[in-house]
Amino acid sequence: MLTLLGISMVVVFTYLIMAKRLSPVTALTVVPILFAVIGGFGSQLGDMMLAGLKTVAPSAALLLFAILFFGVLIDAGLFDPLIRKILKIAKGDPVKIAIGTAVLALTVALDGDGTTTHMITISAMFPLYKRLGMRPLVLATISLLSLSIMSGMTPWGGPATRAITALGLDAGEFFIPLLPTMFGGIICVISIAYLLGKKERERIGVIDIELDGRNESFLSEAAATYALQEDIKRPKLVWVNLLLVLSVMVILVSSLLPVPVLFLIGFVLASMINYPNLDEQKERVLSHAGNALTVVTLVFAAGIFTGIFEGTKMVDAIANSLVAIIPESLGNFFPLVVALTSMPFTFVLSNDAYYFGVLPILAEAASAYGIDPVEVARASVLGQPVHFLSPLVASTLLLVGMVKTDLGEFQRYAIKWALLCSLVIIVLAVLTGAII
Repeated sequence: MLTLLGISMVVVFTYLIMAKRLSPVTALTVVPILFAVIGGFGSQLGDMMLAGLKTVAPSAALLLFAILFFGVLIDAGLFDPLIRKILKIAKGDPVKIAIGTAVLALTVALDGDGTTTHMITISAMFPLYKRLGMRPLVLATISLLSLSIMSGMTPWGGPATRAITALGLDAGEFFIPLLPTMFGGIICVISIAYLLGKKERERIGVIDIELDGRNESFLSEAAATYALQEDIKRPKLVWVNLLLVLSVMVILVSSLLPVPVLFLIGFVLASMINYPNLDEQKERVLSHAGNALTVVTLVFAAGIFTGIFEGTKMVDAIANSLVAIIPESLGNFFPLVVALTSMPFTFVLSNDAYYFGVLPILAEAASAYGIDPVEVARASVLGQPVHFLSPLVASTLLLVGMVKTDLGEFQRYAIKWALLCSLVIIVLAVLTGAII
């Protein structure tokens, strides 16, 4: 009963989102409430939803302060020199720009944080895409795939950290056999960027843009994309701002402070350094309030969905049903089954729900076939390219907001590339012996 109810809820929810029948916030809230009532959990709804909200509260705080932190730095013009450099190298060629986007996103994603990756990548590249007439969906797809590879497999990234923690594994034992797969995934992302860039080149051609004295106004046009004004730029503080960003990243990787607290402090320092006048600080906050509110609202709505999905035990029922239907003859291929099913599982579940709720069940089932839990853990992260398309991923909600597109439209555009990327790294993991 719970399995059928849970699958039905996910199907209805996914259809309503992708068909644009309901907004993400509405679907994330109304659909799980409706199915919980149908399942007879009406009296427990309040507690389940509150538990879900508490679960996502740190993520909501992180996104709020990260948006404000990077927003202030964008306003101050931190990324303008980077835009100039990329433009000079690319010379208006969409292929070079797409590949440059992948290299930038893959590098930034090394810290394992999705919010940081998208904020820096989109902030640096979006004005250039708009200038050349390239589709923002291309930019968003490349950024998402880059994040899925780097964050998904590195031990300090969210998915891998959860898998290692949930099964009590050694990080080195988990990660080292995955290195060839990760490098293959990086090549796959760059190849996809090349293909997307080639399509854009065929569509719009190579745009001739010069950066002579007069055409330095490109940056003014880029700034206009974010409704900025030249008088809020702080070119003399570029190095100070860069040092601030690097300091935040070092502390982030070192885990010296909780991430939401770190970005709150970073935002306060960025505001004080660049806009010491209180009225200017208020203007900068208000200029980013709309984007921040939209994203945080979606995150809390996702908390409602997650709270009900976990509280009703639909997650456990679906996982147990999956284990039950796997034929014994496929026991030796259990890690491959985990890898393939991780795509739909992690799409409909939060990482916490999957890695702390489902993965231990799968690892226990695998042990019956003599399979080491570390193989199951490695297999579980290979569906991350598809997972990051889920409306339950906070950084993805931020991403679609930054490129000013609709979540359903982005999912329809990027799903084939995400599936391709996941299948490529699954094949590589099998060929290199990381799983099976």
